[in-house]
Amino acid sequence: MADAGPSDGAGPSPSSTAQTQSEKQAARPTPEELDPDDLLKSFFSDLKEVDRDNEVNRILWAFKLNPFEKLNLRFDATAEDVKRQYRKLSLMVHPDKCKHPQAATAFDILGEAQKELLDDEKRESLVKVLEFAKEELRKDRRKETKHDNLVRVASLLHEDGRDGIEAEWEKTDEFHERWKMKARDVLARSEWRKRKLGNRLKEETLRLEEKEKEVKERVKAKKEHEKQWENTRDQRVSTWHDYLKGGGNKKSTGMVKPPKLKTNDEEKLYVQRPVGEQHRPPPPKSAGPKKD
Repeated sequence: MADAGPSDGAGPSPSSTAQTQSEKQAARPTPEELDPDDLLKSFFSDLKEVDRDNEVNRILWAFKLNPFEKLNLRFDATAEDVKRQYRKLSLMVHPDKCKHPQAATAFDILGEAQKELLDDEKRESLVKVLEFAKEELRKDRRKETKHDNLVRVASLLHEDGRDGIEAEWEKTDEFHERWKMKARDVLARSEWRKRKLGNRLKEETLRLEEKEKEVKERVKAKKEHEKQWENTRDQRVSTWHDYLKGGGNKKSTGMVKPPKLKTNDEEKLYVQRPVGEQHRPPPPKSAGPKKD
């Protein structure tokens, strides 16, 4: 009986199958040969819509005063970490890829967060606040573990003592989570003081503007009065001349006659008033018994 060849319909031999698989593997590019951008795009193309929606909601509900939280980064992230994380999340919530109604808002929030963290001045100011929050957290930690026997024993066994224990604790997720909560409190109080100071400065500015406006109005009124006084000088002079020509007759000028002055009587010790203004008191009543 002759041996069955490849044309007998028995299927490919194991050697030919292994050869085909090896050829496919050789034709497939290795991860080192792939472009990182292509890998990132292929990864996000397989994301579910619910994952994109969840990320949009996370960005929208992130703490507004901390751009690290908006980008979901640790506070010790470098500038390169910021750029890499922004690219990853922006592809995830891009309005052209995500159907969430507020995807565009989340995309803008990510852009603002990256811009703030890449600005050296703003980043330095933010880091100072975060470091202050870290020191506050360390103080709280020392108070909490002051009488903790486990921490005391661990400090004795550690080669760096208590500092080594605290340094290891600050690398944990628990520390970062508490640092994040403490930073929220510090940032909120700082923003409240900033807004309060801004309102006071605004009120003071408005008060000074109102005062300056009143001064300008008084100066303007004074100038208008002086101008009007100069414009009516000739009229006043002519009126005075007419008065003098009339012999000082006040009726001719239409002026009001002044009241008479009160004069003293040399023979009497009281002021002599005009006849019409004199007043005589009623005669005194008798203090005797009433007559029937």
